[in-house]
Amino acid sequence: MRTVPSPNQDERLPGTEITLAVLHSISLPPGEYGGDAIERLFTNRLDPSAHPYFQEIASLRVSSHFLIRRDGELVQFVSVARRAWHAGVSCWRGRSRCNDFSVGIELEGSDEGPFADLQYRNLRALLRELSSSTGIKNLAAHSDIAPGRKSDPGAGFDWQRLLLDLASDC
Repeated sequence: MRTVPSPNQDERLPGTEITLAVLHSISLPPGEYGGDAIERLFTNRLDPSAHPYFQEIASLRVSSHFLIRRDGELVQFVSVARRAWHAGVSCWRGRSRCNDFSVGIELEGSDEGPFADLQYRNLRALLRELSSSTGIKNLAAHSDIAPGRKSDPGAGFDWQRLLLDLASDC
């Protein structure tokens, strides 16, 4: 795992139990994979002149705990002990401010397309580790915690495949 520290983080409230993993998808520019634009976005170094879309998002201050690239590489931006800024306005099972009690996991991809085999394999391994180390028991899509505002990870994400494979790993 490679670490790229993001300044877009802060302390969790004392005594906060981490109970939720939130799955996202991201590609920058949209629909393009590879490159360092995601890392630049999460570290506030995205050049707005590098692509027209970047002009819209370069001022955002966002992050995630983890990114799983198409080739399976795992990148960590924020320690699980700290609060990453990934969920925005959100609610899960009656609890608002999901950043407070969740871990954000970005998958390099888009809402429409399929995800790579290595991404599922490494996501399963990461979820097992998080469950063991933090006690996370819930898994949600960004679209589940911010319905109407977000659509990721989208129709291309195969929940059955992930959940069946997780069950068979036990």
